[in-house]
This record gives sequence, structure tokens and C-alpha cells, in this order.
Amino acid sequence: MKKRIQIGAVLLLAAGMMLIFAVTGGTQPQEEEEPEGTEQPIEELLPEPAVVYRNPLTGLPTTKDLTKLRPVAVMLNNVKVAQPQLGVSQADIIYEIPAEGDVTRMIALFQSMEGVGDLGTIRSTRPYYLEVALGHDALLVHAGGSPEAYQDIKSWKVDNMDGVRGGSDASIFWRDPERRRTKGYEHSLLTSGTNVQGYLDEGHFRLEHRSSFAYPQGFTEDGTPAEGAEASRVEVRFSSYKTGVFEYDPQQGKYMVSQYGGPYVDGNTDEQVRITNLLVLETSIRVLDSEGRLRVSLGSGKGTFFCGGRSVPIRWEKGDRDDPFVYTLEDGSPLLLGQGTSYVCILNQNTGRVTVK
Repeated sequence: MKKRIQIGAVLLLAAGMMLIFAVTGGTQPQEEEEPEGTEQPIEELLPEPAVVYRNPLTGLPTTKDLTKLRPVAVMLNNVKVAQPQLGVSQADIIYEIPAEGDVTRMIALFQSMEGVGDLGTIRSTRPYYLEVALGHDALLVHAGGSPEAYQDIKSWKVDNMDGVRGGSDASIFWRDPERRRTKGYEHSLLTSGTNVQGYLDEGHFRLEHRSSFAYPQGFTEDGTPAEGAEASRVEVRFSSYKTGVFEYDPQQGKYMVSQYGGPYVDGNTDEQVRITNLLVLETSIRVLDSEGRLRVSLGSGKGTFFCGGRSVPIRWEKGDRDDPFVYTLEDGSPLLLGQGTSYVCILNQNTGRVTVK
């Protein structure tokens, strides 16, 4: 009988302890085993860091810090027979400037060669194209040049890769057999982002900006001029041979580029070139010699900025050949570009014409 009473008391005491733990929450709860495979590292539970890097040529976010790296400037053929160009849809900035004989050439700026495919066709350079490249502290890719340009390359110490008179750098270029057959020898020279980057990785040039270099251009998420005039279609007439057309697509928020009566496409992808910012810079251009080569003044002047289907007049200045372009509004305040790619037309102030609709 005593044993039954003792067992009952023990059971009663245990039940009481369990009740106390249930009411108070207890002080030593049993550990529950985590189901296998459910543990997460602490890093995965933390929020991802915000993007802090920006492409200095576009203002767009990047996953790598590109601000100290020198961009690459590529001379591109733009005569009708040489179309389509290759790689232009990936350029951060395209400059289009007249060359001799009423034709134009492009100098395309790439902040990074990563992911850039074939480039071309590559053509010769002139002193004013050199000045554009130097204003970005860029590494130049070209195929030959005028006698004056070659003199300037040497005296101005332009870091360049030449497909005509190059040494080891000539290995980055090749002749496309189909273009050579159908378009002609002079319209067949190509290179690629991979070839250019591979040559740069060999240590032939300084890859970071000089310490004194500063790129002054600012950007904003929406660069549409608040008080600007409507500019849904812009026609930039360089000469009787070349007129560029820029039509604003409100769905994309970009200007779609056309030339020679059709879309301006990248032959790598058949993608039409589209840009956020269009800048038309007016300047003095005169014939230099019997070959029709030009002297293009890159000091200062007036121009027009187009973004978001609207436009405003601007002023532009390039202090020295090593200085970048600086853009201001008419009141002298800095011009902020929209985040995205830019297309810069440098136009003869006397014979060029801009038509806005």
C-alpha cells in the first residue's frame, strides 16, 4: 500500500513540474533538431549590398569599379558600302565627325571590352579624332592615318593599336574574307573586344587614368529637359551624302538611329542602335589640303541637347586636346545627361543643318 502511495506522489510531483514549465515557459526547453539541409549561412540572410559603382561614360550602374580604367576608342568606317558596322550597339558614346569627301566617320568609346564582340570595319584617323580620344584619356584603335595624324600620334604620345603600320599590335586585326570580296579591301579590316583586351592585358600601355584626369560629366536618372522644346524626330544633315535621323520611341525612352534610308544596325546582332542622349555640336570646319582633309576646331561653340523627346540649346567647350568636352546650359549651369548611351554629332556650323519635328 505504501509503495502505491509513494509512486502516486512521484507521478503527482512530476505532473506539477510539467505544469510549472508549461505556464512559465520553463528555463531549459529541449533543443529541437533542425531538419537536415535547412541551415543558411549568415551571409545569405543579410541584404545584398547596394550598387555603388557607375560607368563614367553613361552614368549607369556597374558591378565593377570602372572609373579608374582608360576606355578604348575605335575608329569606324561609315561609308554606305561598309555597312553594317560591327559592335556599335555596345558603344557607350559614339562621336560622328565629317571626314574628307562629304563622308563621316565614327569614333566609338567603350569603357570596358568585356562582352564586346567583333568591331569594325576599322579605318584611319585624323588629328581631331585623336583629340576626341585624348579628351577621354582613351586607348585608340585605328587602321592608318593622315600624315599629320601620324606626326601627332608621335608628338602627342597617343597610345594606339594600328592595323596598318602597327608592330605586335597588328596581330589583333584580321581581314574578313566575305567583306573583302563583296565590299573591297579597304572596308574589310576587323578586330574584336577579346583581341583588344588580350593585347592590353600583355602590359603594352598604362591601363589606368593618369592622376590628373577627371571626367566632369554628371548624369541624372531622367535627363529630359523640363523646359525643352518638343523633339520627337531629329534630322542631322552633315552633307549631301550623309544625314542621320533620330526618332524618339517613348516606350523605350530612347532615340532610334537611322542613316542611308534605313535603321542604323549593328551587324553582330542586327539590333538597331538606340541612344539616350543626342548632342549636336556646331563648330568651324574647313578644307585643309588638296586631298580634301579637314581642320575641325574643337575649342568651343554652341549646340543642342536632345533627351526624352525634348531639346534645349547648350554651350560646349574643350579647353585643350587632353581635356574632355564640357557641356553647359545657356545660363552657365552644368548640363546633366540622362543615364545611358550618348551620340555626339560634330557639325559644320556653316553647311550642316538640324531639322527638328
